[in-house]
Amino acid sequence: MLSEIHIAAPAKINLGLNVLPRRKDGFHSIESIFQAVSLKDELFVALDDGFGKCSVSCDGLVLPEENTVTAAYKTFGAAAGIQPLSVRVKLVKKIPSGGGLGGGSSDAAFFVRALEKLHGVTLTEEQLDFIAAQVGSDVFFFFHCDDDGTGAAVVSGRGEFVRKIPCRPDLHIVLAFPEVHSSTKEAYSLVDAWFESGEVIEHPVLSELECMYNAPVSDWRFKNTFTIPLTAQYQKIGAALECVRRSGALYSEMSGSGSTVFGVYASRAEAENAAGFMDCEGLKNTVVC
Repeated sequence: MLSEIHIAAPAKINLGLNVLPRRKDGFHSIESIFQAVSLKDELFVALDDGFGKCSVSCDGLVLPEENTVTAAYKTFGAAAGIQPLSVRVKLVKKIPSGGGLGGGSSDAAFFVRALEKLHGVTLTEEQLDFIAAQVGSDVFFFFHCDDDGTGAAVVSGRGEFVRKIPCRPDLHIVLAFPEVHSSTKEAYSLVDAWFESGEVIEHPVLSELECMYNAPVSDWRFKNTFTIPLTAQYQKIGAALECVRRSGALYSEMSGSGSTVFGVYASRAEAENAAGFMDCEGLKNTVVC
């Protein structure tokens, strides 16, 4: 049996994100294309003595005692019907928190994959869904990513409905971080207020998303419901998005509930040139994917 595993957990971007009005149960349904990107956290997971304990450390970052990794550990045991072996987790964070990139959810999902290997078990789709429902809605998507961290899917409901689609290899992406921490709770509150004011935004319908994804990037009409209220609240996000647009992006948008913005380019060279342009314009925290 393995005693230690190193695994990488990818970030995701949203190619369009239609947030529907609040449901009676207090949640929001979404409609989106999720695309995994090459920016990744790293997890080093090692068996420890005994059972039922999970310790998580991260250099340069103080983690809350209860986090997505510890939550995944607890629900893994409940889902598998076992008392899990104790583990030590060293987390190397490269995906910014509060960036709309799903870093915490990805860490949880790929940590569960490591736990499966360390325990010699393979969870069913129903067991994985149980874990995702307890830990976070984005976890559903990351469970559907391939082992190498690639993947794309049409996602709906609270995030629990995931339909994998072939991942395009020709998307050259620059992520830009405007140094604003956007909490998901605050973002949804801003969207609720926006809805209550009578504002609307036209999105492609759910059945059109895959077809649009496969169209030329310059023809994309994906939109993110969070963008208008978040850029109104945070000038830095709006300025960063405008900088990405001026860099020559074929398509640009904010990911998730922010604050990361991104552009899609025709080639790797154009993406690297765009990152250089952004640096010259003062948007210095970028990653080419």
